[in-house]
Amino acid sequence: MRRIRIGKVVVNISVGKSGEPLEKAAQVLQGITGHKPAQRRAKKTIKNFGIRKGEPISCMVTLRGGDASAFLERALEAVGRRLKLSSFDDEGNVSFGLKEHIEIPGVKYDPELGIYGMNINVYLERPGYRVKRRRRSPSSIGKAHKITREEAVKFMEETFSVQIGG
Repeated sequence: MRRIRIGKVVVNISVGKSGEPLEKAAQVLQGITGHKPAQRRAKKTIKNFGIRKGEPISCMVTLRGGDASAFLERALEAVGRRLKLSSFDDEGNVSFGLKEHIEIPGVKYDPELGIYGMNINVYLERPGYRVKRRRRSPSSIGKAHKITREEAVKFMEETFSVQIGG
């Protein structure tokens, strides 16, 4: 029950405007992950950026299981298997970004689509975390069962051969 595993990997491309750029970003995301992306809408209006509340401005995909591990391997290869210690939070989750999606191995540049950056969030969990998410009788996770930053760093170093820097 103490074994750490990947709960999910969330990949997000935020374009900042709707229309054709968002559709191209969705095509890029679908090509990289093999899953259909979901659109995310703006939470509030920001006049300086030309964003209205409720307007679709980004797309994201949630990967679980083998798909999550396979994508994470490719994404870590794109960043040179190096992560900063600040990429890890106190709950044991990891977040990092890519400036260009063409850095991922096996992805070719398409001039019609362009180049997009993305955020990658990795959520780590242990068996038994389902009690927090279940519909009937949800409960909290005990303090001793939660994942710490140090455990997450050790997991990433051992499982994915990642070097952690300051």
